[in-house]
Amino acid sequence: MSPSAPGAPGSPVVLAVIPARGGSKGVPAKNLATVGGVPLVVRAVRECLAARGVTHTVVSTDDEAIAEAARGAGAEVVRRPAGIAGDTATSEAAVLHAMDVHAERHGRAAEVVLLVQCTSPFLTREDVEGVAAAVAGGADSALTVAPFHGFVWRDGDTGDLGGDFDGAADGGNGVNHDKAYRPRRQDRPQDLLETGAAYAMRAGGFREAGHRFFGRTELVRTDPARVLEIDDPHDLARARALAPLLDGGTDGRPGALPARDDVDAVVLDFDGTQTDDRVYVDSDGRETVAVHRGDGLGIAALRRAGLPLLILSTEENPVVAARARKLRIPVLHGVDRKDLALKQWCEEQGIAPERVLYVGNDVNDLPCFGLVGWPVAVASAHDVVRGAARAVTSTPGGAGAIREIASWILGKELS
Repeated sequence: MSPSAPGAPGSPVVLAVIPARGGSKGVPAKNLATVGGVPLVVRAVRECLAARGVTHTVVSTDDEAIAEAARGAGAEVVRRPAGIAGDTATSEAAVLHAMDVHAERHGRAAEVVLLVQCTSPFLTREDVEGVAAAVAGGADSALTVAPFHGFVWRDGDTGDLGGDFDGAADGGNGVNHDKAYRPRRQDRPQDLLETGAAYAMRAGGFREAGHRFFGRTELVRTDPARVLEIDDPHDLARARALAPLLDGGTDGRPGALPARDDVDAVVLDFDGTQTDDRVYVDSDGRETVAVHRGDGLGIAALRRAGLPLLILSTEENPVVAARARKLRIPVLHGVDRKDLALKQWCEEQGIAPERVLYVGNDVNDLPCFGLVGWPVAVASAHDVVRGAARAVTSTPGGAGAIREIASWILGKELS
């Protein structure tokens, strides 16, 4: 199977399935626990959506809150039956069920299926791309692994696992080494640790085997510093401590920020995004709002860079239109369904939604977040909106957040 552009005629359907059930004994509501300010399920969705070669991303869940977060992040949702949602249910069962539902919805079965675990918070799109490419390139199954140089011991009889067996049934025995010989690290064969983050399988072989490993299994190496699986509260605490180091910033923003090459258009909400969400009313009932001059500077810089811009607001208010005239950008306001208006605007402009950056702050922005490739929340946004965003500003709405986003895109501080 040779890889081709996602969505191209005849290209393979590559389906990423993220199992995320609601029940968890070790960490209650684990899949909605935040790391770097972002729910675990949303972190996984983002990386799958950003991965080249993945055509569809599905979250399999029995929990409405997880379903809402997944949809807000842009994933499809498959509701998992109770029979495969308990503690003893396997991830393979969830993936097979999601494959069936997805094929029924779309009228075409997946050729490659991925199992992506949101309990690995530092999964990257490169991990997802790696396992998908391994199967597209001829492997039957693939998984992410990390180099591991530790000496593994087992208490008591190790059985037939290699290492030092001197007949002792008690005490410690070496599993991957002879305890009587201590070689230098560079003289030992490299062991590889399964990370638990991402797996890929040829769909037909997976159905036949019923297990994620079959045929020729390719090992996709990843950064050992990012290997962490959340199984208990201590793991979650460690992940939260590591997030500022591994997420690429100290402000809680996950992953990379958008650059000019990533974005073909910028669409802006108004209230709470270009304002602080307050309205001033005078004695005659006239409404006014406060805006930030820095945002105007950022919008002007984006306009000069040739990016199409749009203000999209549910409020039909003269102040929105007046601000758009001042900024010299088009406006659609008084819109009930912002997502439909955004989709139509993209079609009219000939712009792919996945190349659009949309900035919002409230729950009515979530449908637009699900359409675009770069959903961005301002720092003062609703918690659910920040959780669904691919990037979050360090500046609140109305305080220069749009200027901050413009500096991301243009790669320079604006003055």
